[in-house]
Amino acid sequence: MRITPKTPEVRVPKLVGLMAMDAREAAEAHGVLLAAPDRPEFHLTVVDYVVRQYPPPGVEVPRGAVVTVWFDLGEGEGGGGAGVREPRIPNPPTGGLQRELDAPGDAFEVIR
Repeated sequence: MRITPKTPEVRVPKLVGLMAMDAREAAEAHGVLLAAPDRPEFHLTVVDYVVRQYPPPGVEVPRGAVVTVWFDLGEGEGGGGAGVREPRIPNPPTGGLQRELDAPGDAFEVIR
């Protein structure tokens, strides 16, 4: 645990990307408190990763201020998924691999 000087203002640490346990330790070391509205059992959360925080890192806040962190992405923030999957039209040909070029003629054809 790192002890910060007793100044009235502290800088918010970067918490995004940290596991819950590490985020709690970093917040304590920097002199801020954490709140997680999407995790009522935040004090028990260990391996979930922080995906968002407010206020952002580097902002000066009063010592003991609350930094809100989220572990799930909100609506429209990218929550995974691979987009819309519609069938391609026209469909690819069936029957396996086919040659794009015509078959060559006889390689040993007699020239007259």
